Amino acid sequence: MAFREKAVVFLMMMMMTASQVSHAAVHKVGDSSGWTIIGNIDYRKWAATKNFQVGDTIVFEYNAKFHNVMRVTHAMYKTCNASSPLTTMTTGNDTIKITNYGHHFFLCGIPGHCQAGQKVDINVVKVSGAAAAAAEAPTPTSAMASPVPPANVPAPSPNNASPLMVVKGGVGLLTLVMALLALLALSTPHA
Repeated sequence: MAFREKAVVFLMMMMMTASQVSHAAVHKVGDSSGWTIIGNIDYRKWAATKNFQVGDTIVFEYNAKFHNVMRVTHAMYKTCNASSPLTTMTTGNDTIKITNYGHHFFLCGIPGHCQAGQKVDINVVKVSGAAAAAAEAPTPTSAMASPVPPANVPAPSPNNASPLMVVKGGVGLLTLVMALLALLALSTPHA
């Protein structure tokens, strides 16, 4: 019986160690207003109210007939230069998963829109301790896998977005299944 108790404790400890849980949030740029120049939305103030983290999702919702989303360098962002963006999105409902730390600069490439304030700096601040351990490693296939060189931009304020619990990786799920199987095996009477 002592072996069974030790096995259960071991498997439960393994399960807690291997399963990483993080709080990922979905941020709709401009909140209910979306990505637009109508209504004098201050995207700098909007971003300052968020605490962007690796694993979060950024959503740009806009009328694709009148707007687009371009990911640009810091220099291009500062001068509203849309001549050679890193990426261009035009669906009207563009979703980007944050996969790394640093500044990610976006603007609308329609003439005059960036100058009117339709640009945003998504600053993903690196956190220390347990929160950093829960952060997912960057993936090279993501639209945000190549960070823009760092810039002197103030860090955002705490986030008001609703958290979404995410179990990271197959290891956590596999460990959970193993623990449940072990518990079933241990609870079955043996001859």
